[in-house]
Amino acid sequence: MDLRLTADEARFRDELCTWLDRAEVPDGLRDFGSTPTADDVEPARLWQRQLADAGWAALSWPAPHGRGASPAEQAIFAEEMARRNLPRQLSFVTIELAGPILLRHGRPEQVDTMVAPMVRGETIWCQLFSEPSAGSDLASLRTVAAPDGDGWLVNGQKIWTSGAHYADCGLLLARTDPSLQRHRGLSCFALPMDRPGIEVRPIRQLDGEDKFNEVYLTDVRVTSEDLLGATGDGWKVGLSVLGSERRMLGSVAIGLKNELWRLREQLEGSGRDDALFRDRWVAVYTRVELLRWTWFRFLSEAGAGGSDIDSRTSVLKLVSSELQQEVGRLARDAHRGAWALDPQHQGWRQSFLGSHGATIAGGTSEIQRNILGERVLGLPR
Repeated sequence: MDLRLTADEARFRDELCTWLDRAEVPDGLRDFGSTPTADDVEPARLWQRQLADAGWAALSWPAPHGRGASPAEQAIFAEEMARRNLPRQLSFVTIELAGPILLRHGRPEQVDTMVAPMVRGETIWCQLFSEPSAGSDLASLRTVAAPDGDGWLVNGQKIWTSGAHYADCGLLLARTDPSLQRHRGLSCFALPMDRPGIEVRPIRQLDGEDKFNEVYLTDVRVTSEDLLGATGDGWKVGLSVLGSERRMLGSVAIGLKNELWRLREQLEGSGRDDALFRDRWVAVYTRVELLRWTWFRFLSEAGAGGSDIDSRTSVLKLVSSELQQEVGRLARDAHRGAWALDPQHQGWRQSFLGSHGATIAGGTSEIQRNILGERVLGLPR
């Protein structure tokens, strides 16, 4: 594994850093992770437009829709954004999931009308997959799209839908053939969120934010114009790019590394940076660095012609989500309760409370361990 930048990669970093040093960052813009709150949307839209105008939006998409950046270039981009506490994009679901699905499975007219507004931040997409009885076990979803004339009527409920309360469109997975079970009989639709029969109810989280939602669908009409891929191909369409999100999860290490150094600087000379704190800090910092190097190794293999995504990337999801919680607990304990009351520590409070969902979102830690055990280590089910 050669972790040195090639000449092209070094030029890419220099070009990016030069642009970032000159960019006008919108007021109120912060690194909100994968999902903005409602308050983040407008500054993030302005930022997305700047990224698009400068050619930094949709890096992973092939030309002419994106830059066609290599995995290493995407990693460089993620690192530099994390160092500056800036979001890589307005919406992870829009750019990393919905866009690639449209490019792979959309009809030419769908690509022509839907893709460009995504890149410029003019439309935001959500992912209508998970249900109360079908989270980690997505194949057991119960939302039904019943045939009705030249289309379907959709009835069901989705939950934990990030950004649904401000999304313009949604990727909807529904069962078009109830006679079939599990992965079969599912279809995927591009659903405008202003269709009659859609009700969105925000879910207030532990940290006080409402990034997630319940979505109720009552006789929502969809047609063949909304269908992505063929009828019954929903499982193939919906999961065709889901694995790609884990490839970039290693970038979490950059943000955690920055947080750890900020915590240490805050506590130096305060009397709370005792030997116990320093021991814990070093232990967590070491794991963060190991995550970062593991991420680089995966990217190095992908760039050298190896598998772009495989089951080993579950390591990135598992470790990054658990490290988010460890860093949050370390900050909580180091501030000894002050984080709960002092506005100065609001960022740490949000980080600690928000981290509790990290080991659930995108596949629980238990699911990731099963994947690693069965598909990587070859252990019996």
